[in-house]
Amino acid sequence: MNLHLQDKIIIVTGGAKGIGEGITTLLAQEGAISVIIGRDENDNNKLVKSLQGQGLQADQVVAELSDPIQCENAIKNIVSKYKRIDGLVNNAGVNDGVNLENGNYANFISSLHKNVVHYYLLAHHALPFLIRAKGSIVNISSKVADTGQGGTSGYAAANGARNALTREWSVELLKYGIRVNAVIVAECYTPLYEKWIKTLPNPDEKLAQIQSKIPLGNRFTTKEEIANTVAFLLSDASSHTTGQLLYVDGGYTHLDRSLE
Repeated sequence: MNLHLQDKIIIVTGGAKGIGEGITTLLAQEGAISVIIGRDENDNNKLVKSLQGQGLQADQVVAELSDPIQCENAIKNIVSKYKRIDGLVNNAGVNDGVNLENGNYANFISSLHKNVVHYYLLAHHALPFLIRAKGSIVNISSKVADTGQGGTSGYAAANGARNALTREWSVELLKYGIRVNAVIVAECYTPLYEKWIKTLPNPDEKLAQIQSKIPLGNRFTTKEEIANTVAFLLSDASSHTTGQLLYVDGGYTHLDRSLE
């Protein structure tokens, strides 16, 4: 399917690794100019150079997204170079384990900055250009907002906010023809996920246990499967889809996990 993304300027936050890498790569394969915003210039450039080596279009801007000034400057830098923005994928974040029992105000607020405040700021600063392009916003979110996880109050609150902002922005931006949707991820094996699983007792056993509870195929969702849905939502193939939370999770969140 031609998603008509050729030469579209699409920002992917945290687009150099994990789910973000899958999104950046697929968008470039669809002909878009994927622009990564991420804190690590080496990681950013590694993927950009790899994609450019395949004859694809990609670029990067270095920014620490927990810093509001750097969020604003990242958008300014992209607009200065490309003069437009056609799509925004808010993806960057980390399940940082800021819990209720042993957490504190500073760490909780820091978690919100790492996981949801920059979603708002980037959308806010990109909005004038998205209005001109009648662009699209896709927010990556997590099933933790629905199911809870335990020990991660900041991340859970941030994901609840991501979902609420998706619905709120879809209403506010109707008048501009801007569509806003979210892709909800459950169990997708990424470097960050691997880092987390290794902190647990008996990580291999825990990994097998989690996979066995994923109804469709008893396997993790791939980053490519997440990316496929994101690309669809950014494209005019989904021209009448807005305000939706799409669960790409093999049925993990909603199906009865006692199914065999």
